[in-house]
Amino acid sequence: MRIKQIFSVLLLAFVVLGCEDQLDPKIDNTFGDEYTWSHPEKAQGVLMNAYATIPQMWDNWGGNNFLDVATDDAVTNDYNSSLYDLVHGGMTHQNNPLSNWETAYNQFRNIHMFLENGLGDNITYILSDSARNVTVKERLRGEAYFLRAWWGMELLRRYGGVADDGEALGYIIVKRDLGEDDLEEMKSRGRDTYEACVRQIISDCDTAIKYLPLEFTGGDPDIGESHIGRGSGKAAWALKSRVAVMGASPAFQPEGSYAVSADSIMRKWERAAKLSFQAIEEGQMGGYATLEEHHFNDVGNTPDEFLFRQYFNNRWMENRNFPPYFFGQGFTNPSQNLVDAFPDAEGYPISHPDSDYDPQAPYQARDPRLDLTVYYNGRMFGDRELEIYYDVENDTEGRDAPGFEYNTTRTGYYLRKWLSQKYEMLKPNEEQNDRHMHALLRRGEVYFNLAEALNELVGPATTFADAGSYTAESIIREARSQAIGINDDPYLDEVTAEGKDAFRSLLQNEKRLEFAFENMRYFDMRRWMLPLDEPVRGCEVEKTSDGFVYKGTDPSAVNESIIVEERLLDDPKYYYSPLPYSELVKNMDMKDNKGWSF
Repeated sequence: MRIKQIFSVLLLAFVVLGCEDQLDPKIDNTFGDEYTWSHPEKAQGVLMNAYATIPQMWDNWGGNNFLDVATDDAVTNDYNSSLYDLVHGGMTHQNNPLSNWETAYNQFRNIHMFLENGLGDNITYILSDSARNVTVKERLRGEAYFLRAWWGMELLRRYGGVADDGEALGYIIVKRDLGEDDLEEMKSRGRDTYEACVRQIISDCDTAIKYLPLEFTGGDPDIGESHIGRGSGKAAWALKSRVAVMGASPAFQPEGSYAVSADSIMRKWERAAKLSFQAIEEGQMGGYATLEEHHFNDVGNTPDEFLFRQYFNNRWMENRNFPPYFFGQGFTNPSQNLVDAFPDAEGYPISHPDSDYDPQAPYQARDPRLDLTVYYNGRMFGDRELEIYYDVENDTEGRDAPGFEYNTTRTGYYLRKWLSQKYEMLKPNEEQNDRHMHALLRRGEVYFNLAEALNELVGPATTFADAGSYTAESIIREARSQAIGINDDPYLDEVTAEGKDAFRSLLQNEKRLEFAFENMRYFDMRRWMLPLDEPVRGCEVEKTSDGFVYKGTDPSAVNESIIVEERLLDDPKYYYSPLPYSELVKNMDMKDNKGWSF
Protein backbone atom coordinates (compact mmCIF):
# COMPACT_ATOMS: atom_id res chain seq x y z
CA MET A 1 0.00 0.00 0.00
CA ARG A 2 1.15 3.49 -0.70
CA ILE A 3 0.19 7.00 0.33
CA LYS A 4 0.33 9.39 -2.58
CA GLN A 5 1.20 12.97 -1.72
CA ILE A 6 0.46 15.57 -4.36
CA PHE A 7 1.57 19.05 -3.51
CA SER A 8 0.07 21.98 -5.41
CA VAL A 9 0.41 25.70 -5.04
CA LEU A 10 -2.99 26.95 -3.97
CA LEU A 11 -4.06 29.87 -1.83
CA LEU A 12 -2.95 28.08 1.32
CA ALA A 13 -0.83 25.48 -0.49
CA PHE A 14 -3.20 22.74 0.63
CA VAL A 15 -2.02 19.18 0.27
CA VAL A 16 -4.24 16.78 -1.57
CA LEU A 17 -3.75 13.43 0.09
CA GLY A 18 -4.98 10.09 -1.19
CA CYS A 19 -4.75 7.15 1.17
CA GLU A 20 -5.23 3.41 1.22
CA ASP A 21 -3.65 2.85 4.62
CA GLN A 22 -3.31 5.93 6.77
CA LEU A 23 -0.38 4.52 8.76
CA ASP A 24 1.69 3.46 5.72
CA PRO A 25 4.77 5.73 5.56
CA LYS A 26 5.69 5.38 1.87
CA ILE A 27 5.52 8.61 -0.07
CA ASP A 28 5.29 9.27 -3.78
CA ASN A 29 5.50 13.01 -3.91
CA THR A 30 5.41 15.01 -7.07
CA PHE A 31 8.10 17.50 -6.17
CA GLY A 32 10.29 15.29 -3.95
CA ASP A 33 11.23 15.68 -0.31
CA GLU A 34 14.21 17.97 -0.86
CA TYR A 35 12.21 20.39 -2.97
CA THR A 36 9.18 20.35 -0.67
CA TRP A 37 11.13 20.97 2.52
CA SER A 38 13.23 23.76 1.09
CA HIS A 39 10.32 25.77 -0.32
CA PRO A 40 8.21 27.47 2.36
CA GLU A 41 4.94 27.51 0.43
CA LYS A 42 5.18 23.76 -0.18
CA ALA A 43 6.27 22.98 3.37
CA GLN A 44 3.53 25.09 4.89
CA GLY A 45 1.05 23.39 2.58
CA VAL A 46 1.68 20.09 4.34
CA LEU A 47 0.59 21.62 7.64
CA MET A 48 -2.28 23.56 6.10
CA ASN A 49 -3.90 20.32 5.02
CA ALA A 50 -4.60 19.61 8.69
CA TYR A 51 -6.88 22.68 8.62
CA ALA A 52 -8.42 21.85 5.26
CA THR A 53 -10.43 18.87 6.50
CA ILE A 54 -11.90 20.70 9.50
CA PRO A 55 -15.53 21.25 8.48
CA GLN A 56 -16.27 24.69 7.09
CA MET A 57 -19.98 24.73 7.84
CA TRP A 58 -22.19 23.74 10.75
CA ASP A 59 -24.31 21.22 8.84
CA ASN A 60 -21.53 18.95 7.66
CA TRP A 61 -22.65 15.75 9.40
CA GLY A 62 -24.12 12.68 7.75
CA GLY A 63 -24.74 14.23 4.36
CA ASN A 64 -25.19 17.93 5.07
CA ASN A 65 -27.08 17.80 8.35
CA PHE A 66 -26.58 19.19 11.82
CA LEU A 67 -25.49 16.45 14.22
CA ASP A 68 -28.39 17.64 16.41
CA VAL A 69 -30.78 15.66 14.19
CA ALA A 70 -29.30 12.56 15.85
CA THR A 71 -30.40 13.87 19.27
CA ASP A 72 -33.71 14.68 20.93
CA ASP A 73 -33.38 18.26 19.68
CA ALA A 74 -34.35 17.66 16.05
CA VAL A 75 -35.10 15.28 13.19
CA THR A 76 -34.07 15.48 9.57
CA ASN A 77 -36.41 15.23 6.60
CA ASP A 78 -33.44 14.08 4.53
CA TYR A 79 -34.19 10.37 4.55
CA ASN A 80 -31.00 9.66 2.64
CA SER A 81 -28.89 11.01 5.48
CA SER A 82 -26.71 8.50 7.27
CA LEU A 83 -27.80 10.20 10.50
CA TYR A 84 -31.36 9.06 9.80
CA ASP A 85 -30.01 5.53 9.62
CA LEU A 86 -27.98 6.06 12.80
CA VAL A 87 -30.96 6.97 15.00
CA HIS A 88 -32.79 3.90 13.74
CA GLY A 89 -30.01 1.62 14.92
CA GLY A 90 -28.10 1.63 11.65
CA MET A 91 -24.61 2.37 12.97
CA THR A 92 -22.13 -0.44 12.26
CA HIS A 93 -18.37 -0.92 12.08
CA GLN A 94 -18.54 -0.32 8.33
CA ASN A 95 -21.27 2.31 8.33
CA ASN A 96 -20.51 4.99 10.90
CA PRO A 97 -21.57 8.53 9.95
CA LEU A 98 -19.15 9.91 12.54
CA SER A 99 -16.14 8.02 11.24
CA ASN A 100 -12.98 10.12 11.01
CA TRP A 101 -10.28 7.60 11.88
CA GLU A 102 -8.56 7.70 8.50
CA THR A 103 -8.87 11.48 8.20
CA ALA A 104 -7.37 12.07 11.64
CA TYR A 105 -4.40 9.77 11.10
CA ASN A 106 -3.75 11.33 7.70
CA GLN A 107 -3.60 14.68 9.44
CA PHE A 108 -1.34 13.36 12.21
CA ARG A 109 1.01 12.32 9.43
CA ASN A 110 0.95 15.73 7.76
CA ILE A 111 1.58 17.37 11.13
CA HIS A 112 4.49 15.08 11.98
CA MET A 113 6.08 15.45 8.56
CA PHE A 114 5.93 19.20 9.02
CA LEU A 115 7.33 19.14 12.56
CA GLU A 116 10.21 16.92 11.47
CA ASN A 117 11.02 18.62 8.18
CA GLY A 118 9.39 22.03 7.93
CA LEU A 119 11.06 23.91 10.78
CA GLY A 120 14.76 23.20 10.28
CA ASP A 121 17.60 25.45 9.18
CA ASN A 122 17.15 24.26 5.61
CA ILE A 123 13.98 26.28 5.17
CA THR A 124 13.45 30.03 5.48
CA TYR A 125 9.99 31.55 5.57
CA ILE A 126 11.06 35.22 5.60
CA LEU A 127 14.30 35.68 3.67
CA SER A 128 14.58 39.39 4.33
CA ASP A 129 14.22 39.35 8.12
CA SER A 130 15.70 36.68 10.38
CA ALA A 131 13.66 37.82 13.41
CA ARG A 132 10.42 37.52 11.46
CA ASN A 133 11.53 34.13 10.20
CA VAL A 134 11.85 32.96 13.81
CA THR A 135 8.41 34.38 14.62
CA VAL A 136 6.80 32.54 11.71
CA LYS A 137 8.47 29.27 12.62
CA GLU A 138 7.35 29.57 16.22
CA ARG A 139 3.79 30.28 15.14
CA LEU A 140 3.78 27.32 12.76
CA ARG A 141 5.23 25.06 15.44
CA GLY A 142 2.47 26.16 17.80
CA GLU A 143 -0.17 25.59 15.12
CA ALA A 144 1.15 22.09 14.50
CA TYR A 145 0.82 21.12 18.15
CA PHE A 146 -2.62 22.72 18.34
CA LEU A 147 -3.74 20.76 15.30
CA ARG A 148 -2.39 17.52 16.73
CA ALA A 149 -4.40 18.23 19.86
CA TRP A 150 -7.46 19.09 17.77
CA TRP A 151 -7.40 15.88 15.77
CA GLY A 152 -6.70 13.92 18.94
CA MET A 153 -9.81 15.44 20.50
CA GLU A 154 -11.86 14.58 17.43
CA LEU A 155 -10.75 10.96 17.61
CA LEU A 156 -11.34 10.82 21.35
CA ARG A 157 -14.88 12.13 21.29
CA ARG A 158 -15.87 9.76 18.49
CA TYR A 159 -14.04 6.58 19.48
CA GLY A 160 -13.33 6.98 23.18
CA GLY A 161 -15.20 4.49 25.33
CA VAL A 162 -15.12 1.55 27.69
CA ALA A 163 -14.28 -1.93 26.42
CA ASP A 164 -16.16 -5.09 27.38
CA ASP A 165 -13.54 -5.82 30.05
CA GLY A 166 -14.02 -2.36 31.62
CA GLU A 167 -10.89 -0.62 30.36
CA ALA A 168 -11.48 3.00 29.28
CA LEU A 169 -9.76 3.50 25.95
CA GLY A 170 -9.20 6.30 23.46
CA TYR A 171 -7.18 6.12 20.25
CA ILE A 172 -3.66 5.04 19.27
CA ILE A 173 -1.38 7.94 20.17
CA VAL A 174 1.14 8.69 17.43
CA LYS A 175 3.79 11.35 18.06
CA ARG A 176 6.05 11.06 15.03
CA ASP A 177 6.01 10.22 11.35
CA LEU A 178 6.00 6.45 11.14
CA GLY A 179 8.78 4.58 9.37
CA GLU A 180 8.84 1.13 7.79
CA ASP A 181 9.78 -0.58 11.04
CA ASP A 182 6.73 0.84 12.79
CA LEU A 183 4.14 -0.92 10.65
CA GLU A 184 4.35 -4.33 12.29
CA GLU A 185 4.28 -2.72 15.72
CA MET A 186 1.14 -0.79 14.81
CA LYS A 187 -0.59 -4.02 13.76
CA SER A 188 -0.24 -5.39 17.28
CA ARG A 189 -0.66 -2.23 19.30
CA GLY A 190 -3.90 -1.58 21.11
CA ARG A 191 -5.52 1.75 21.81
CA ASP A 192 -4.05 3.94 24.51
CA THR A 193 -6.10 4.50 27.63
CA TYR A 194 -8.63 7.29 27.66
CA GLU A 195 -6.67 9.06 30.38
CA ALA A 196 -3.41 8.81 28.41
CA CYS A 197 -5.15 10.41 25.42
CA VAL A 198 -6.50 13.23 27.60
CA ARG A 199 -3.02 13.90 28.96
CA GLN A 200 -1.48 13.83 25.48
CA ILE A 201 -3.97 16.37 24.16
CA ILE A 202 -3.45 18.63 27.17
CA SER A 203 0.32 18.38 26.71
CA ASP A 204 0.04 19.31 23.04
CA CYS A 205 -2.13 22.29 23.98
CA ASP A 206 0.50 23.39 26.50
CA THR A 207 3.16 23.31 23.79
CA ALA A 208 0.89 25.21 21.41
CA ILE A 209 0.28 27.89 24.04
CA LYS A 210 4.04 28.29 24.47
CA TYR A 211 4.52 29.25 20.82
CA LEU A 212 1.25 30.88 19.76
CA PRO A 213 -0.05 34.39 20.39
CA LEU A 214 -3.16 34.41 22.56
CA GLU A 215 -5.06 35.87 19.65
CA PHE A 216 -4.33 37.30 16.23
CA THR A 217 -4.82 41.06 16.41
CA GLY A 218 -3.43 44.13 14.74
CA GLY A 219 -1.56 44.47 11.49
CA ASP A 220 1.52 42.35 12.15
CA PRO A 221 1.99 40.30 8.95
CA ASP A 222 3.10 37.21 10.87
CA ILE A 223 0.89 37.10 13.97
CA GLY A 224 -1.77 39.70 13.17
CA GLU A 225 -5.45 39.53 12.33
CA SER A 226 -4.82 38.19 8.83
CA HIS A 227 -4.21 34.83 10.52
CA ILE A 228 -7.58 34.67 12.32
CA GLY A 229 -9.02 31.21 11.76
CA ARG A 230 -5.80 29.43 12.63
CA GLY A 231 -5.14 27.92 16.02
CA SER A 232 -4.32 30.53 18.68
CA GLY A 233 -3.34 30.45 22.32
CA LYS A 234 -6.93 31.11 23.38
CA ALA A 235 -8.15 28.27 21.20
CA ALA A 236 -5.61 25.94 22.80
CA TRP A 237 -6.73 26.98 26.29
CA ALA A 238 -10.36 26.30 25.35
CA LEU A 239 -9.46 22.93 23.88
CA LYS A 240 -7.68 21.96 27.12
CA SER A 241 -10.82 22.84 29.05
CA ARG A 242 -13.04 20.75 26.78
CA VAL A 243 -10.85 17.68 26.91
CA ALA A 244 -10.39 17.87 30.69
CA VAL A 245 -14.18 17.80 31.15
CA MET A 246 -14.47 14.90 28.71
CA GLY A 247 -11.88 13.03 30.77
CA ALA A 248 -13.92 13.39 33.97
CA SER A 249 -17.29 12.46 32.43
CA PRO A 250 -19.21 9.38 33.61
CA ALA A 251 -19.17 7.54 30.28
CA PHE A 252 -15.39 7.38 30.19
CA GLN A 253 -14.53 6.03 33.62
CA PRO A 254 -12.99 2.55 33.76
CA GLU A 255 -15.05 -0.27 35.21
CA GLY A 256 -14.62 -3.72 36.73
CA SER A 257 -11.01 -4.66 37.42
CA TYR A 258 -9.93 -1.37 35.83
CA ALA A 259 -12.17 0.74 38.07
CA VAL A 260 -10.66 3.69 39.87
CA SER A 261 -11.66 5.20 43.19
CA ALA A 262 -14.17 7.98 43.67
CA ASP A 263 -11.24 10.14 44.80
CA SER A 264 -9.51 9.52 41.48
CA ILE A 265 -12.59 10.66 39.58
CA MET A 266 -12.82 13.75 41.79
CA ARG A 267 -9.20 14.54 40.89
CA LYS A 268 -10.24 14.54 37.24
CA TRP A 269 -12.99 17.04 38.00
CA GLU A 270 -10.43 19.05 39.97
CA ARG A 271 -8.19 19.09 36.92
CA ALA A 272 -11.10 20.19 34.74
CA ALA A 273 -11.95 23.02 37.12
CA LYS A 274 -8.33 24.19 37.35
CA LEU A 275 -7.74 24.12 33.61
CA SER A 276 -11.03 25.85 32.82
CA PHE A 277 -10.30 28.59 35.35
CA GLN A 278 -6.77 28.96 33.98
CA ALA A 279 -8.22 29.21 30.49
CA ILE A 280 -10.39 32.13 31.60
CA GLU A 281 -7.64 33.88 33.54
CA GLU A 282 -4.37 33.10 31.76
CA GLY A 283 -6.15 32.83 28.43
CA GLN A 284 -7.61 36.31 29.04
CA MET A 285 -11.03 35.18 27.85
CA GLY A 286 -13.00 38.13 29.18
CA GLY A 287 -16.41 37.84 30.77
CA TYR A 288 -19.19 35.47 29.85
CA ALA A 289 -21.37 36.63 26.96
CA THR A 290 -24.38 34.85 25.52
CA LEU A 291 -24.87 34.51 21.78
CA GLU A 292 -26.82 37.23 20.03
CA GLU A 293 -28.44 37.39 16.62
CA HIS A 294 -25.58 39.34 15.05
CA HIS A 295 -23.35 36.29 15.57
CA PHE A 296 -25.47 34.23 13.17
CA ASN A 297 -24.99 35.78 9.74
CA ASP A 298 -23.84 38.86 7.87
CA VAL A 299 -20.82 38.56 10.13
CA GLY A 300 -18.06 41.12 9.80
CA ASN A 301 -15.16 40.95 12.21
CA THR A 302 -14.74 37.75 14.18
CA PRO A 303 -16.59 38.10 17.51
CA ASP A 304 -14.51 37.76 20.67
CA GLU A 305 -16.78 34.84 21.56
CA PHE A 306 -15.45 32.75 18.66
CA LEU A 307 -12.03 31.41 19.66
CA PHE A 308 -11.54 29.07 16.71
CA ARG A 309 -13.76 29.40 13.71
CA GLN A 310 -14.26 28.77 10.01
CA TYR A 311 -15.65 31.40 7.64
CA PHE A 312 -17.93 30.87 4.68
CA ASN A 313 -19.74 33.22 2.33
CA ASN A 314 -22.43 31.30 0.49
CA ARG A 315 -26.08 30.19 0.69
CA TRP A 316 -25.62 26.44 1.02
CA MET A 317 -26.79 26.16 4.61
CA GLU A 318 -29.90 28.19 3.77
CA ASN A 319 -30.52 26.04 0.71
CA ARG A 320 -30.58 22.99 2.95
CA ASN A 321 -32.58 24.48 5.83
CA PHE A 322 -34.91 27.29 4.66
CA PRO A 323 -38.60 26.33 4.48
CA PRO A 324 -39.42 24.85 1.05
CA TYR A 325 -41.76 27.71 0.13
CA PHE A 326 -38.70 29.94 0.30
CA PHE A 327 -36.82 27.54 -1.99
CA GLY A 328 -35.04 25.65 0.79
CA GLN A 329 -35.09 21.94 1.55
CA GLY A 330 -36.13 22.20 5.20
CA PHE A 331 -33.67 19.52 6.30
CA THR A 332 -33.45 20.39 10.00
CA ASN A 333 -36.68 20.24 12.01
CA PRO A 334 -36.31 21.25 15.69
CA SER A 335 -38.30 19.10 18.08
CA GLN A 336 -41.02 19.82 20.59
CA ASN A 337 -38.63 18.25 23.09
CA LEU A 338 -36.25 21.14 22.52
CA VAL A 339 -38.96 23.80 22.44
CA ASP A 340 -40.29 22.54 25.77
CA ALA A 341 -36.79 22.79 27.26
CA PHE A 342 -36.78 26.59 26.98
CA PRO A 343 -38.07 28.17 30.20
CA ASP A 344 -40.62 30.93 30.43
CA ALA A 345 -39.67 34.59 30.53
CA GLU A 346 -39.16 34.41 34.32
CA GLY A 347 -36.79 31.45 34.08
CA TYR A 348 -39.22 28.76 35.26
CA PRO A 349 -39.56 25.50 33.32
CA ILE A 350 -42.89 25.54 31.53
CA SER A 351 -43.98 22.52 33.60
CA HIS A 352 -43.24 24.29 36.90
CA PRO A 353 -46.29 25.19 39.02
CA ASP A 354 -45.14 28.83 39.23
CA SER A 355 -44.93 29.18 35.45
CA ASP A 356 -47.63 31.08 33.57
CA TYR A 357 -47.07 29.01 30.44
CA ASP A 358 -50.15 28.55 28.25
CA PRO A 359 -50.08 25.53 25.89
CA GLN A 360 -52.47 27.39 23.57
CA ALA A 361 -50.12 30.37 23.40
CA PRO A 362 -46.94 28.32 23.56
CA TYR A 363 -44.45 30.88 22.29
CA GLN A 364 -45.52 33.88 24.34
CA ALA A 365 -43.46 35.04 27.32
CA ARG A 366 -40.65 32.56 26.72
CA ASP A 367 -36.88 32.61 27.01
CA PRO A 368 -35.64 34.83 24.12
CA ARG A 369 -33.27 32.06 23.05
CA LEU A 370 -36.29 30.21 21.68
CA ASP A 371 -36.74 32.86 19.00
CA LEU A 372 -33.02 32.80 18.25
CA THR A 373 -33.18 29.07 17.65
CA VAL A 374 -36.53 28.07 16.15
CA TYR A 375 -39.10 29.23 13.60
CA TYR A 376 -42.66 28.36 14.62
CA ASN A 377 -46.20 28.92 13.39
CA GLY A 378 -47.09 32.60 13.07
CA ARG A 379 -43.52 33.83 13.32
CA MET A 380 -42.38 36.25 10.66
CA PHE A 381 -40.13 34.85 7.95
CA GLY A 382 -39.24 37.75 5.75
CA ASP A 383 -42.42 39.57 4.76
CA ARG A 384 -45.02 37.07 5.97
CA GLU A 385 -45.97 34.86 8.88
CA LEU A 386 -45.10 31.20 8.64
CA GLU A 387 -48.15 29.02 7.99
CA ILE A 388 -47.36 25.81 9.84
CA TYR A 389 -51.00 24.81 10.30
CA TYR A 390 -53.89 22.85 8.88
CA ASP A 391 -56.82 25.05 7.87
CA VAL A 392 -59.83 23.11 9.14
CA GLU A 393 -62.52 25.15 7.40
CA ASN A 394 -60.84 25.11 3.98
CA ASP A 395 -59.33 21.63 4.33
CA THR A 396 -55.90 22.83 3.22
CA GLU A 397 -52.42 22.94 4.64
CA GLY A 398 -50.63 26.20 5.23
CA ARG A 399 -47.80 26.92 2.84
CA ASP A 400 -45.17 25.80 5.39
CA ALA A 401 -47.11 22.98 7.01
CA PRO A 402 -46.44 19.25 6.92
CA GLY A 403 -47.87 17.86 3.70
CA PHE A 404 -47.86 21.07 1.65
CA GLU A 405 -44.58 19.98 0.06
CA TYR A 406 -42.81 16.63 0.30
CA ASN A 407 -40.03 18.24 2.33
CA THR A 408 -41.89 20.57 4.68
CA THR A 409 -41.31 20.22 8.40
CA ARG A 410 -42.01 16.94 10.16
CA THR A 411 -42.19 18.51 13.64
CA GLY A 412 -44.00 21.81 13.14
CA TYR A 413 -40.76 23.80 13.42
CA TYR A 414 -37.95 25.08 11.22
CA LEU A 415 -34.40 26.03 12.12
CA ARG A 416 -33.59 29.69 12.79
CA LYS A 417 -30.13 29.60 14.37
CA TRP A 418 -27.17 30.42 12.09
CA LEU A 419 -29.35 31.10 9.04
CA SER A 420 -29.40 34.31 7.02
CA GLN A 421 -32.16 36.88 7.37
CA LYS A 422 -32.10 37.42 3.61
CA TYR A 423 -35.34 35.56 3.11
CA GLU A 424 -35.28 35.93 -0.70
CA MET A 425 -31.67 34.80 -1.06
CA LEU A 426 -32.68 31.53 -2.78
CA LYS A 427 -35.13 33.08 -5.23
CA PRO A 428 -34.34 31.67 -8.68
CA ASN A 429 -32.17 33.93 -10.83
CA GLU A 430 -31.80 36.35 -7.90
CA GLU A 431 -29.68 34.24 -5.56
CA GLN A 432 -27.62 35.95 -2.88
CA ASN A 433 -24.91 34.84 -0.46
CA ASP A 434 -24.34 35.75 3.17
CA ARG A 435 -21.35 35.70 5.48
CA HIS A 436 -21.29 33.09 8.22
CA MET A 437 -18.87 31.72 10.76
CA HIS A 438 -18.64 28.20 12.09
CA ALA A 439 -17.50 28.56 15.70
CA LEU A 440 -15.55 25.42 16.56
CA LEU A 441 -14.59 26.69 20.02
CA ARG A 442 -16.52 29.35 21.96
CA ARG A 443 -15.67 31.29 25.07
CA GLY A 444 -19.03 30.39 26.58
CA GLU A 445 -18.13 26.71 26.50
CA VAL A 446 -15.15 27.34 28.79
CA TYR A 447 -17.46 28.93 31.38
CA PHE A 448 -19.90 26.03 31.13
CA ASN A 449 -17.01 23.59 31.53
CA LEU A 450 -15.93 25.40 34.68
CA ALA A 451 -19.47 25.39 36.06
CA GLU A 452 -19.88 21.67 35.36
CA ALA A 453 -16.56 20.80 36.99
CA LEU A 454 -17.24 22.96 40.04
CA ASN A 455 -20.66 21.45 40.59
CA GLU A 456 -19.28 17.91 40.44
CA LEU A 457 -16.37 18.84 42.68
CA VAL A 458 -17.91 20.98 45.42
CA GLY A 459 -21.58 21.43 44.56
CA PRO A 460 -23.38 24.44 43.09
CA ALA A 461 -22.75 27.19 45.63
CA THR A 462 -19.25 26.50 46.97
CA THR A 463 -16.00 28.00 45.72
CA PHE A 464 -12.88 25.97 44.96
CA ALA A 465 -9.44 27.27 45.88
CA ASP A 466 -8.05 26.90 42.35
CA ALA A 467 -11.01 28.53 40.63
CA GLY A 468 -11.10 31.96 42.22
CA SER A 469 -14.45 33.32 43.33
CA TYR A 470 -16.49 31.40 40.76
CA THR A 471 -19.18 28.94 41.74
CA ALA A 472 -21.25 26.80 39.43
CA GLU A 473 -24.29 28.79 40.52
CA SER A 474 -22.69 32.18 39.81
CA ILE A 475 -21.74 31.15 36.27
CA ILE A 476 -25.17 29.77 35.41
CA ARG A 477 -26.84 32.78 37.03
CA GLU A 478 -24.87 35.09 34.74
CA ALA A 479 -25.66 32.93 31.70
CA ARG A 480 -29.39 32.92 32.44
CA SER A 481 -29.43 36.60 33.33
CA GLN A 482 -27.94 37.56 29.98
CA ALA A 483 -29.95 35.08 27.92
CA ILE A 484 -33.38 35.45 29.53
CA GLY A 485 -32.99 39.04 30.68
CA ILE A 486 -33.78 38.50 34.36
CA ASN A 487 -32.13 39.90 37.46
CA ASP A 488 -33.96 37.86 40.09
CA ASP A 489 -33.93 34.12 39.46
CA PRO A 490 -36.01 32.31 42.09
CA TYR A 491 -36.00 29.06 40.14
CA LEU A 492 -32.20 29.01 40.10
CA ASP A 493 -32.23 29.68 43.84
CA GLU A 494 -34.63 26.77 44.31
CA VAL A 495 -32.48 24.34 42.32
CA THR A 496 -29.25 25.48 43.96
CA ALA A 497 -30.73 24.74 47.37
CA GLU A 498 -31.60 21.21 46.24
CA GLY A 499 -27.93 20.41 45.68
CA LYS A 500 -25.57 18.86 43.17
CA ASP A 501 -27.88 16.42 41.40
CA ALA A 502 -30.67 18.91 40.75
CA PHE A 503 -28.17 21.54 39.68
CA ARG A 504 -26.53 19.09 37.29
CA SER A 505 -29.84 18.65 35.47
CA LEU A 506 -30.33 22.41 35.26
CA LEU A 507 -26.80 22.96 33.97
CA GLN A 508 -27.21 20.25 31.35
CA ASN A 509 -30.42 21.88 30.15
CA GLU A 510 -28.83 25.33 30.04
CA LYS A 511 -26.00 23.98 27.93
CA ARG A 512 -28.53 22.30 25.68
CA LEU A 513 -30.21 25.64 25.02
CA GLU A 514 -27.12 27.82 24.77
CA PHE A 515 -25.34 25.45 22.39
CA ALA A 516 -28.32 24.14 20.42
CA PHE A 517 -27.38 23.32 16.83
CA GLU A 518 -23.68 23.58 17.54
CA ASN A 519 -23.18 19.82 17.15
CA MET A 520 -22.46 19.38 20.85
CA ARG A 521 -25.49 17.67 22.33
CA TYR A 522 -24.81 14.35 20.60
CA PHE A 523 -21.51 14.06 22.44
CA ASP A 524 -22.82 15.60 25.66
CA MET A 525 -25.71 13.15 25.90
CA ARG A 526 -23.28 10.28 25.61
CA ARG A 527 -20.65 11.49 28.03
CA TRP A 528 -23.42 12.29 30.56
CA MET A 529 -25.08 8.93 29.77
CA LEU A 530 -28.51 10.49 29.27
CA PRO A 531 -31.27 8.34 27.74
CA LEU A 532 -30.78 8.09 23.98
CA ASP A 533 -34.08 6.46 23.06
CA GLU A 534 -36.54 9.19 24.01
CA PRO A 535 -39.07 9.59 21.17
CA VAL A 536 -38.83 12.84 19.27
CA ARG A 537 -42.02 14.87 19.49
CA GLY A 538 -43.54 17.59 17.37
CA CYS A 539 -46.67 19.72 17.41
CA GLU A 540 -49.73 20.08 15.22
CA VAL A 541 -51.64 23.30 14.67
CA GLU A 542 -55.19 23.71 13.44
CA LYS A 543 -56.49 27.00 12.12
CA THR A 544 -60.15 27.67 12.90
CA SER A 545 -62.40 30.70 12.70
CA ASP A 546 -61.59 31.32 16.35
CA GLY A 547 -57.82 31.17 15.96
CA PHE A 548 -55.23 28.44 16.35
CA VAL A 549 -55.52 25.21 18.29
CA TYR A 550 -52.23 23.63 19.31
CA LYS A 551 -51.70 19.93 19.95
CA GLY A 552 -48.61 18.47 21.55
CA THR A 553 -47.53 21.66 23.31
CA ASP A 554 -48.71 20.70 26.80
CA PRO A 555 -45.88 18.77 28.51
CA SER A 556 -48.27 17.54 31.21
CA ALA A 557 -50.60 15.90 28.66
CA VAL A 558 -48.41 12.92 27.84
CA ASN A 559 -51.21 11.08 26.05
CA GLU A 560 -51.53 13.97 23.59
CA SER A 561 -47.88 13.92 22.56
CA ILE A 562 -47.22 13.95 18.82
CA ILE A 563 -44.54 11.31 18.23
CA VAL A 564 -42.58 12.12 15.10
CA GLU A 565 -39.75 9.64 15.31
CA GLU A 566 -38.90 6.71 17.54
CA ARG A 567 -35.23 6.38 18.40
CA LEU A 568 -33.96 2.79 18.31
CA LEU A 569 -31.03 3.47 20.59
CA ASP A 570 -31.96 1.61 23.76
CA ASP A 571 -28.88 -0.66 23.64
CA PRO A 572 -26.14 0.75 25.93
CA LYS A 573 -23.60 0.18 23.17
CA TYR A 574 -24.84 3.36 21.49
CA TYR A 575 -23.12 5.46 24.13
CA TYR A 576 -19.98 4.62 22.16
CA SER A 577 -19.05 4.19 18.52
CA PRO A 578 -17.65 1.02 17.00
CA LEU A 579 -14.09 1.09 15.76
CA PRO A 580 -13.57 0.89 11.99
CA TYR A 581 -13.79 -2.65 10.67
CA SER A 582 -10.62 -2.16 8.64
CA GLU A 583 -8.65 -1.40 11.80
CA LEU A 584 -10.01 -4.34 13.76
CA VAL A 585 -9.27 -6.96 11.12
CA LYS A 586 -5.65 -5.89 10.69
CA ASN A 587 -5.03 -5.45 14.43
CA MET A 588 -6.41 -8.35 16.43
CA ASP A 589 -5.15 -6.83 19.68
CA MET A 590 -7.40 -3.79 19.30
CA LYS A 591 -10.22 -3.83 21.84
CA ASP A 592 -13.51 -2.52 20.54
CA ASN A 593 -15.94 -0.49 22.63
CA LYS A 594 -18.47 -2.19 24.88
CA GLY A 595 -21.19 -4.02 23.00
CA TRP A 596 -19.53 -3.77 19.60
CA SER A 597 -17.17 -6.74 19.67
CA PHE A 598 -17.66 -9.29 16.90
